[in-house]
Amino acid sequence: MTLTDDILTEEGLTPTETGKLLLIACGALAREILALQKINGWDHMVLQCLPAKYHLYPEKIVDAVEETVRAHADSYDEIFVVYADCGTGGLLKAKCDALGVEMIEGPHCYSFFEGNDAFAARGDDDLTAFFLTDFLVKQFDAFVWKPMGLDRHPQLRDMLFGNYTKLVYQAQTEDPTLLDKAKTCADRLGLDFEYRFTGYGELAVALSGLNRPK
Repeated sequence: MTLTDDILTEEGLTPTETGKLLLIACGALAREILALQKINGWDHMVLQCLPAKYHLYPEKIVDAVEETVRAHADSYDEIFVVYADCGTGGLLKAKCDALGVEMIEGPHCYSFFEGNDAFAARGDDDLTAFFLTDFLVKQFDAFVWKPMGLDRHPQLRDMLFGNYTKLVYQAQTEDPTLLDKAKTCADRLGLDFEYRFTGYGELAVALSGLNRPK
């Protein structure tokens, strides 16, 4: 299947084969996971991504993950959930425990991309930071500008972002075009800009720990 932004944001990505290990992931992580699979030759992993737009409705994540696990449990030796807590207030972890599947650690992808310990250690320094990843830079209008109504009511910007002081771009790839776009996003939000190249962070660590064909 060809990966397009429409597939990632609206339809998710559906596996076309069975295998030893199924990854159930947020659509916002699809490109990164596929890149890691290609780099490392993890051909025993099969990827299914749920719609990335669930970022906007975290209450949908738990039910969607449960439905997907139950639908594929008989077809795979192992299932791993590539979501952090992602605004579910611990409900996703509780559901994964009940289903007997593991998930990636961390409160959200900004934390595990940077490294959970390193992210936590920044503490108050990032308290007023607004984060973007490669995916969110590409999808800024679809996931930030339009859902917040800023395309229709730009005067809301200062009210919505008045408590933020900076935009932190956590880059998974070194892409000058994305860097320029991230700076533009910061300007549009009236925020200072900070660039951090994180690479794949603990996403790579978590998936490498699953590289254990049976």
